[in-house]
Formats: sequence, C-alpha cells, structure tokens
Amino acid sequence: MHISQPTLTNQIIKLEEGLGLKLFERTRNGTMLSPDGRELLTHAEHILQTMTEFQSVARELAQGPRTTFKLGIPPTLGPYLLPFVLPQLHQLYDKLKFYVRESAPSELHTGLYKGEYDLIISPLAGLPNDFIVEPLFTEPLKLVLSSEHPMSKDLLIQPKDLKGQRILTLEDKHHFHHQVLDICNELGAELQRDYEGTSLDTLRQMVVMGMGAAFLPGLYVHSEMHNPESLHVCEIKNKPILRQHALAWRNTSPSRVFFRELADRFRRIIKARLSHVVDVYIP
Repeated sequence: MHISQPTLTNQIIKLEEGLGLKLFERTRNGTMLSPDGRELLTHAEHILQTMTEFQSVARELAQGPRTTFKLGIPPTLGPYLLPFVLPQLHQLYDKLKFYVRESAPSELHTGLYKGEYDLIISPLAGLPNDFIVEPLFTEPLKLVLSSEHPMSKDLLIQPKDLKGQRILTLEDKHHFHHQVLDICNELGAELQRDYEGTSLDTLRQMVVMGMGAAFLPGLYVHSEMHNPESLHVCEIKNKPILRQHALAWRNTSPSRVFFRELADRFRRIIKARLSHVVDVYIP
C-alpha cells in the first residue's frame, strides 16, 4: 500500500475517533478486529469494490476503453450488421477490441449470465428482465420467392394469398424460427418442418430450388442478395413483419456506464449507414 506503519496506525485511530467506535482490539500479542470491526468489515469491502469500479469507469471516460470485450450475436444478424459497425467503432476507440462469437439467442442469454460474454446483441423479445437492455433498431423481414413462383411478379402480396403456401425456415433453436412459425399460424401458411435450414444461405438455396418461400431478414437481403435473378423479394401488403434487436449486459458489469455510450454509438452508426434498411430506435 506504500504507507508506513505509524501513518497507517494514526489513520486508523483517527477513523475510530470519527466513528466513535473501536475497530481493533490491541493486545501484547498483536491486533485483531473488534466485534464492531467485524460487523463493519463487509461494508468496508463493498466500499472498496465500489471505489474500484468508480476508478475503472472514470478511466474509461477519460481515456476510452483499452480492453477486449466478448460480444455475442445471433448468426442470422452478425455477418450482415457488424461489418458496417465495427470498423467505425475502431476509428472512435482505437484501443477497443471485440471478440465476437455467434450463437442462438437462448444460448447468448445463458452465456451472458455465466460471464462467457460481456455483452450481447439479441432479439428484444425474450431478453431476461434482469439484464440492462438498450434497444438498437427494428429490422423488416422480406418474403423471398423463386422467380418461377406464381406470385413472383408481385411486389406486394395480399395476406390471404399466403394461405397454404409452403414456408421454409431455420432450425427451432433459433428465435427466428419461432417468429416465422407465428407468422405462418397467423396467415395460414404451412411451415415445412421436414426441411429446416441450418443457415440463411441454405434457406436461400432451398427457395431457388423451388422447395418453398422464405422470410429473410432485411439486412441479409441487403448484404447478400445483389441482383438475385433466380429470386424475387416482396412484402406483404399492410402487414409489416419486423424483428427488434437490442444490446444487453449484466447489471453488475463494471463497464455498464461505457456500454450505454456504446449502445448510442451503435445507433448512430447504424442510422448513418443502414437507415435505408432498418429503423433505428430513438431513446
């Protein structure tokens, strides 16, 4: 601690005088905590922990973060969002790095609880209440058909026309699967459970082969489907289908103040680069 014993002793005596309590019992054989001292020890440890977090936050605010954060994100979003965001963040915080790992939302939630991630980007629906959550943006889902499909000439599809249509989707471990299932139940479409894809690219290829139609995320369509001659992208008339994404972290995280700033940076970058694809949340 770089404090001499006499100085430390004097500071303890002054603290005892200020509190009106004896914190230590002094004997010929040494010094030990008094009953009052033992009672206050837990509170003192809590104060020291709070001060450590305070110094960490102050250092980040003054110098910017100088660490690597573990970021989790679903595979249906990460490859189509992060290339637009992370390079911009690196320009703002040149010492900040992200170790990115993709996983299904339920696994992201469990991993955040366990400390496997520092923060996650996840569908807003289903996020546990005890996380700190910052909404980021809303993304549309596009209906994608084979160019040979009878409805492939229409830009807007009537909701009633989807009744009985075969719809492809991902495996049920993905939140995306359950959202598409809800859409099918609402519109009377038939979810093809025997032909579930392992990735969005797989879904797209299955649509090309005429195995059914699929709902694909707007960012995926924007990033991966350039001039798709064998596919047709359309929307359902008066029936926008959306999914919301949020940044989330533990409420005990020492970096929670910076994470709020980071969420705001995410929104600003997404608005500047992808506002023609998604609607950014305005706090």
